[in-house]
Amino acid sequence: MQTFSTSPIEMLASLWRYRQLAMQMSKRDAIGRYRGSIMGLAWSFFNPLLMLVIYTIVFSGIFKSRWGVDTNESRADFALLLFVGMIVHGLFAECVNRAPTLILHNVNYVKKVVFPLDIIPWTALAAALFHAAISMLVLLLVQLILRQALPWTVVLLPVVVLPLILGVMGMSWLLASLGVYVRDVGQVTGVFSTVMLFISGVFFPISALPPAYQFWVRINPLAVVIEQCREILIFGRLPNMLTWSILLVAGLLLAWLGFAWFQKTRKGFADVL
Repeated sequence: MQTFSTSPIEMLASLWRYRQLAMQMSKRDAIGRYRGSIMGLAWSFFNPLLMLVIYTIVFSGIFKSRWGVDTNESRADFALLLFVGMIVHGLFAECVNRAPTLILHNVNYVKKVVFPLDIIPWTALAAALFHAAISMLVLLLVQLILRQALPWTVVLLPVVVLPLILGVMGMSWLLASLGVYVRDVGQVTGVFSTVMLFISGVFFPISALPPAYQFWVRINPLAVVIEQCREILIFGRLPNMLTWSILLVAGLLLAWLGFAWFQKTRKGFADVL
C-alpha cells in the first residue's frame, strides 16, 4: 500500500510541486461561484460593497451602535471596524464550512493514485482568499474616500493574517479527512463557525467586555487576528509582535498536525467512497 509523507517540509513542497495545478483549480473554483450570472466576477466586488452599506445603515443608523474609540466617531467608522471583522471571519468560516465536503465533491480524483489530494484544501483556501481580498479592496477604497488617506501599516496585512491562514489549512486538512468517514462533521462546522462569529469580537471591541470575559476572548486566535487587522487597517498601529509570534507558532503546529492526519488517513478514502 502506498505511503504518504507527513513531513512538515512536504506540506509546502507538495504545494510548490503542483503549483500550476493548484492555480488552475483555484481559478476554476473562484470563477465557478458566479458561473451563469450576467455580471460574473463583478459580483465579488459589488457584494461586499453592498454589505458595507447595509452594515452602516443597520448598525450605525438604526441601532445607533458605536465602537467607543473616539468621541468624533462617525457611522462610517463603526461600519469599517465591523466590516474588518466580518471579512476575517468570513475567510475562516468559508474554509471551515467547505472543508468536510472537499473530498466528497472530488471523488473522481480519489481513484487516481497519482493525484495530489492534499492540494485540494489549498485550492479552496485560495478561492476564499481571492474573495476576501476583493472585500479588503472595497474596505480600503471606502476608507480612502472617507479619510483621504490610508495608514502605511496596511502593507502588513499579509503578515498579520499568515497565522490564520496556516491554522485554517490545518483545520481544512483535518476536516476534509474526517468528512469522508463521518458525514455529520459538516453539520458541526456550520454551528461552530456561527458560534465563532459571536465570540470573536466581530461586533464589539474586546476592551468593551467585562474584565472577567476579556481573557477568554483574547485566547481565541480568531479574535486576536481580527483585532490585529483592525489595528493595522484602521488605526495605523503596529501589531503586538510577541502575540503574533505565538499565533504563528500555533498556526504552523496546527497546519502540520492537520496535514499529518490527512496523509495518514487518505489511504482509506477510496475504500469508503
